[in-house]
Order: sequence, then C-alpha cells, then structure tokens
Amino acid sequence: MRAVVQRVDGASVAVDGATVGEMAGEGLCVLVGVTHDDTAEKAAQLARKLWTVRILHGEKSCSDTGAPLLVISQFTLHGDARKGRRPTWNAAAPGDVAEPLVAEVVDRLRALGATVATGVFGADMKVSLTNDGPFTLLLEV
Repeated sequence: MRAVVQRVDGASVAVDGATVGEMAGEGLCVLVGVTHDDTAEKAAQLARKLWTVRILHGEKSCSDTGAPLLVISQFTLHGDARKGRRPTWNAAAPGDVAEPLVAEVVDRLRALGATVATGVFGADMKVSLTNDGPFTLLLEV
C-alpha cells in the first residue's frame, strides 16, 4: 500500500462540480494506492502511521492536534512509466480489491479518533489543496 501525504492548509475534492469531501485548516491530504498483495492488516498499519506521523507544524501529528485528513483513492500511484511513453497499471489492484482496502484505511483512522473526509472511489475527481510548506511525503507499508 502506497500513500502520498501532503501537509495542507485546507483541501477539498469534487465530483461533477459538487464538493464531496473537504477539510479546513491544518491537516493531511492523503492519496492512497492499493496493489495486489495489500491486506486489511496493511491498511490498519497505514492508518496508524497516518494518524501518528509527526509532519504537522511543531513536529506534531494528527493524533496530537486532532487535525483532519482527506483520504482519496488513487490507483495511478502504482503506475509504471519506466518503459515507453505510456504508463502501465499492472501493479494497481482492481477496484473490487482496492475499494474495501481504502475504506479500511478510512475506518481505521476514524476508529483512532480521526476526522476523515473522502473522495468517491473510481470517480473522476477534482482535488484542490493548499500544500503547506510545501511538504509532501511518500509512505509505503
């Protein structure tokens, strides 16, 4: 499981022009990609890491400050463009595998006490954010 984590000062995601998820103020915008061998245990591990990683101001975590997260599925994180001009998506898990695992990350975060907004799995989403820093981190579990 792979996540691109951005420290943000507000973020939102829209589908068909309507906002479906948003968070205000300091928090994390997280793009999550699932591959074939990912499991519910890896989803739980990623959720714990997202909740406790100390990348907010003052070396704080979301668990320290109660900062919200916006979690969005993104199969393209497992794209491979090493050969040719067109990426392949062979490493990305199919929707029936990936969707429940992204939902598991969100459920685990909420169980830890996080406020979590989400996108819509498989939708054409427009993500807006203010990257704070800029600060972007790649996490893999």
